[in-house]
Amino acid sequence: MFHSKFINVGATTFSIALLSTSALANDKVYTGFPVTVKGYNGDKTTSVSYSGQVARHTLHDSLKAIAGKGNDKPNPSLKAQMTSYFEGKDPERVIIAPQSKGKFVIKQIKVGEISKSTNLVGKAYGGTITGMPNAMTGAELINFWIDKASMADGGQDSSNGYDYPQLISKFIMGAVFYNQVVDGYLDEYLEADKKPNDKPYRDGAPYTGKEHAWDEGFGYFGAPAHALTLSPAEVYDIAKRKDEAMTWADYNQDGMVDLKTEMVFGHAYYAAGFDKGGKTEYLHTIVKAFIDGRKLLTSAKGEKLTDTQRAELKGYAKVIHDNWQAVLAEATFKYAGSVYKDMVKLQTIMEANGETDKMLKTYIKHWGELKGFALALQTGKNNLGETATRLNRMIGFGPLLPNRSQVVDVDSDGNYMRDQGSSWGEYMLHMAKVQQLMIDQFGVKARANDVTGDMKGLADTLGGKSTAEND
Repeated sequence: MFHSKFINVGATTFSIALLSTSALANDKVYTGFPVTVKGYNGDKTTSVSYSGQVARHTLHDSLKAIAGKGNDKPNPSLKAQMTSYFEGKDPERVIIAPQSKGKFVIKQIKVGEISKSTNLVGKAYGGTITGMPNAMTGAELINFWIDKASMADGGQDSSNGYDYPQLISKFIMGAVFYNQVVDGYLDEYLEADKKPNDKPYRDGAPYTGKEHAWDEGFGYFGAPAHALTLSPAEVYDIAKRKDEAMTWADYNQDGMVDLKTEMVFGHAYYAAGFDKGGKTEYLHTIVKAFIDGRKLLTSAKGEKLTDTQRAELKGYAKVIHDNWQAVLAEATFKYAGSVYKDMVKLQTIMEANGETDKMLKTYIKHWGELKGFALALQTGKNNLGETATRLNRMIGFGPLLPNRSQVVDVDSDGNYMRDQGSSWGEYMLHMAKVQQLMIDQFGVKARANDVTGDMKGLADTLGGKSTAEND
């Protein structure tokens, strides 16, 4: 369970109980950082707090689960339920996902057990989403998809090629979690005049402005506080709620998994998924940078950060940003490969006059994951410029369907407009080129589902037929 790469136990056998001591907790676990606020008179003994972010992870997971409940006809009650998990603040909302599974027992049942008043819409990316029609903001696009999901059979629209649970989920991971951190908490909030470290975050709070902003960033990443004591494979299995994962998830050994500190969510799950292949170390690199940054803030003892300290903190923030961005790029790479491979299978089935329904569902699901992550990648602090333009053009507003149609716009009433798309082979080439773009611009290393080796053969087959507009 514990790995010498991160905790050197030497020849001595340590009991698990020792891991709860404050010395080790502050060294390898994101917990136990003391109160440094000058004149604090409350009863809190630690300054760590990111419950609102964890609550938003449960709202996201629950919304994704609900989005797959449609039955191919308008369903106002289903839409209202989805909207409540996106926009509402009712503490009585049940955590639909994640829930206990087998021996994997989860402590909390309602969102209010984590945070009393929390929603997703208030934190959604406010910029224009150029990768979809009608110049919608992040919140507007999510609401548009929620409406569509409420009328889609199992959350999937096979006529237009949309899998709403995947689109909603992957985009929220960027438009809320990633954006809030890299374009806020670990960016402008690190400036001297923002969230000062010599004042409480708010009156009576046990944490300084900088401490709480940093904690919130960690919460949005979705890693368990003790992630550095686990392998990527173990972290990955916690997210899957496997029976054996209960052993390494339940850090305090109370027989339950506390969603606030012991569960795996969102980007941490994907980072662990890529890392367990052995080519990358995104998870531990990001978590270590968060812990090192928090140690630095604690060492300031409630005083203003010096220029040197802020520069060091910004260095940790850059490590987090660069690796987090790479995780999104890896996910975009992976699902571009999945879409490509699905297209190969669909082509084989179509050439044999076989039944495509099952494979088409898989293709649409993978395209939704690709599109969601590609849009999420564009919600960071940097304008991706030409990279975003190429990415959006190659992927398009919708997948190329077997009849060669593709969504090209949305009318004023919210109806999809389709036109003839590219050839099957050309769209496959676009998927390979998306992967190459992720290599060239973000240096992805895990490269799951790598199909870039097929690029030359596809290009040669197409000859001069490749569409420059989508290239």
